[in-house]
Amino acid sequence: MLEKVLETCKRLSNSSLYVTINEDRIKKVAKKLEGLEFKHWIVKTNNRLLKLSIEDQVNFLLIFDSIDFSFWGNPKWTVELKNGKKEDGAYALMESLLEYFEDTKNLDFTKVSFEDFKDILKGNIEIPLLEERYKIVQNVSRVVNEKMNSSFYNYIKDVHDDKTLFNIIVNNFKSFEDKRMVECQNVYFYKLAQLLTSDILSLRKEAEKIDVDLSNLKGCSDYKIPQILRGLGVINYSDELSNMVDNKKILGENSRFEVEIRAAVIVSIDRIKEELNGKLLSIEINDLLWELSHDKAIELKPYHLTRTTSY
Repeated sequence: MLEKVLETCKRLSNSSLYVTINEDRIKKVAKKLEGLEFKHWIVKTNNRLLKLSIEDQVNFLLIFDSIDFSFWGNPKWTVELKNGKKEDGAYALMESLLEYFEDTKNLDFTKVSFEDFKDILKGNIEIPLLEERYKIVQNVSRVVNEKMNSSFYNYIKDVHDDKTLFNIIVNNFKSFEDKRMVECQNVYFYKLAQLLTSDILSLRKEAEKIDVDLSNLKGCSDYKIPQILRGLGVINYSDELSNMVDNKKILGENSRFEVEIRAAVIVSIDRIKEELNGKLLSIEINDLLWELSHDKAIELKPYHLTRTTSY
C-alpha cells in the first residue's frame, strides 16, 4: 500500500487543475535543505518522552499519533501545563498525554471515560473533533488488548523496516486509513501511518542502537508542509484556490482543491529527493520542511483549512 502513495499522487498531479509545481524552485529548495542538519523532531525537542522506557515510548506514540490531527481554529486550542507553560497544536497534545501518563501509567483508553478524556485534553476551548479522537483511542486500545497482548511494542519489537511496520499499522487500525477519491480513482496519503512509522523506528534507533530502514516512506501530507512549500515557491495555487486559502475559507475533505494540494506535497518531496541524489530520505525532507514552516523569518501565507481526522 505504501508504494501507492507516490504512484497515485503523481497521477493526480499530472492532471492538476488548481496546483502546479515549480521545477526551478525545487532545485533551490534542495540546495537549502542540503545545508541543514537532520535530527528527528522528538529527539531534538522532547527529552521528556525520551525519559520513558522504549516500550512506553512506542506504546505512547501509537496513541499520540493516532489523534495527532486538526488543531486549527480561532481561537486555537491551547493548554496550560503543570509547569505554567502554554502550548498549542501537536506539542500541546503530546504534553497533555504525557502529563496524564506520568500521573496514571495508563495507556489503555478502554478504561478511560469520555469525561476523563475530555479533562485530559482540557484547554482554553474544546479541542476540535473531541468525540472522534475519543473513539479512535478507544478502538486503538481495544485492538492492542485483543490482538497484541496489551503491548504494541512487544508486537512489533522485531520489526526494523518501514514497510512492515506501516503495513501492521494500516492493517490493524482502521483510523489510520487515509485516502481520497478523485474521478472514481483513489489517491493515497496515509499521513498519520507514515508519521507513526517514522516516529517509532527513529526512537527505537536512538534508544536501542539498531539499524532501521525508513527509505520507503514518502512524506506526511498535512497543512503545514504545503504552507511552507508554497512559501518557498515550490507549489503555486490558481487564483481561485489562492483566494479561498488566503481568505481562510474551509476546503471540503475530499474536495479536488484539498486532494490536489496534498498530492503536490508528495510529488514535491519526491522531486526534492531526486535533486539531492539520495542525500536525504523523503521523510527527512518532510521533517526539515515541517521545521522550516515554524521559522518566523520565512513569510508565509495562511495554510489551507480542512476539518479532518487525517491530518
